Amino acid sequence: QVQLVESGGGLVQAGGSLTLSCAASGRTSSIYRVGWFQQAPGKEREFVATNKWSGGNPYYRDPVKGRFTISRDNAKNTVYLRMNSLKPEDTGVYYCAAQTSYGSLWNIWGQGTQVTVSS
Repeated sequence: QVQLVESGGGLVQAGGSLTLSCAASGRTSSIYRVGWFQQAPGKEREFVATNKWSGGNPYYRDPVKGRFTISRDNAKNTVYLRMNSLKPEDTGVYYCAAQTSYGSLWNIWGQGTQVTVSS
């Protein structure tokens, strides 16, 4: 099985930057796709960004296009979310997720890391 652990959250001012990390362990060879999700206070969890574990063309939801970047470090089995020009609406708990070759879409989830953007 695959395990995911998020880190890098914190408190930043609007316009600032933050990089989130998602460390994968276990049977990482089974990972097919990774992604990031945001759950804002009082709202449902929303998709943010995704890419194949092996690399390729990333996909972002419109509000973060041009500001967020999903990337990987295969040597460390870690996926990152670089967040620039942060806005108060970016506040929330950020989760990383994975789809394995043996499971359905987004069958593996981390516990989340808190991001707070002050105005």
